[in-house]
Amino acid sequence: MGALIEKAGTVVPSEEDTRLAAESSRILAANRPDHALRVQLEDGRVLTLPVAAARLLEHLLTEMAHGNAVTLIPVHAELTTQEAADYLNVSRPYLVRLLEENAIRFHKVGTHRRVRFQDLKAYKDRMDAKREMAMNELVAEAQELGLGY
Repeated sequence: MGALIEKAGTVVPSEEDTRLAAESSRILAANRPDHALRVQLEDGRVLTLPVAAARLLEHLLTEMAHGNAVTLIPVHAELTTQEAADYLNVSRPYLVRLLEENAIRFHKVGTHRRVRFQDLKAYKDRMDAKREMAMNELVAEAQELGLGY
């Protein structure tokens, strides 16, 4: 049985997919392509993939090797509020509140809100940076207090 397509664009790897992805990922990582990657298909044809695609493929295979579901989202994509909430791993009502508070840019198509992926990613990156900074401050404080961290 192959990978399960959970929802549009999301692939959940089967056990066999995970095994094959791990093997392929190791091979790609060992070769670290800094030029186009050539892939021979079963019918003998050869595909030439650009370096950027080879790096993306390596990342995709690594995630699949860990059994993670993978979704490929074009940067210019516009997401529904539910898709955006799923990406941030928050509830849709919470995401709508973020939109209404102007924490994330959005626009309306009729009565429906749409969020550009790049705006959503920018918000996520800002939040991740804030979390990391707060964690670093906590660690520094714990070290000052001699709490063993």
